[in-house]
Amino acid sequence: MPSFVWNDPATLEEALVLLGPSAIPKAGGIDLMDRLKERLDTPDRVVNLRQVRGLDRLYQSNATIELGALVTIARLADDPLVRSRLPALGEAALRVATPNVRNAATLGGNLLQRPRCWYFRREAFHCLRKGGDNCFAQGGRNQYHAVFANDTCAVVHPSDTAVALVAYGARAVVASRSGTREVLLEKLFVAPQEDVQREHRLAPDELLLSVRVPAPGPGTRSAYLKLGERESADWPLASAAVVLELDGGRCSRASIVLGAAAAVPWRAREAEAQLEGRPLDAAAAEDAGKAAVSGATPLAENGYKVRLLEVVTRRALLAAGGPT
Repeated sequence: MPSFVWNDPATLEEALVLLGPSAIPKAGGIDLMDRLKERLDTPDRVVNLRQVRGLDRLYQSNATIELGALVTIARLADDPLVRSRLPALGEAALRVATPNVRNAATLGGNLLQRPRCWYFRREAFHCLRKGGDNCFAQGGRNQYHAVFANDTCAVVHPSDTAVALVAYGARAVVASRSGTREVLLEKLFVAPQEDVQREHRLAPDELLLSVRVPAPGPGTRSAYLKLGERESADWPLASAAVVLELDGGRCSRASIVLGAAAAVPWRAREAEAQLEGRPLDAAAAEDAGKAAVSGATPLAENGYKVRLLEVVTRRALLAAGGPT
């Protein structure tokens, strides 16, 4: 592991002063420790955020639910406000890793973690994402890789919570020494076709402070489902978050986001269009599931994921639209 200076700022202002191109912020540290050991990151400074006051707040204010970046995944999974108002997010948090990991991991760290592609994570492979000239997954072992927009880099986005939050239309609150800004969470993530070496749009001197979720209205229903090789402690093979607005038994608006499908949380817009104005019955869910995987381009070993994504979309829609 490379050597570095460790800082424990107590305030946001102190933390922001310490950030820059050679510094890395640390929240729970789950992903960061792996990256340091694998020498994916070799910072001069690690800025520990766990002592910064105010970054672990979780509350509702007017029409917005505010989730601090240092809220733990375990708290998201158990919090009554999240479970009642944002059930898809609560379920996504509950499906993250193991209880020990959820107790340490934070929302901000989960959203901004780096891809888990085995070629990217191994020092021996100088892949495109690390500045090389080859995506080894394209012609290599790729059974867990992307089935959408995978022609440049075939990693999948590793965050469960991101899938749910994008479906809810959440916004990220970002701070630097020059002030704060908000960005739609869906737009925070960077596709490989735009910049293969970046996963998000945060500058080196910026911090993710919180995520703001519009409080769902009375006709809103949501669900998150995840399929993996094992029931617990596993990365998803396929997942889907759905947020539906129902009016008189018909769907007036749908948001469907797929996980483990692409390098970013994948918005299934064709599937959303399938549902508008229709009652949410088995036929509508079936049509939306098929539309969700339209345009998929599976690799040599991951064609099975197309069917999984279709099924998990259909099941999530029926779970969201079922009896309360």
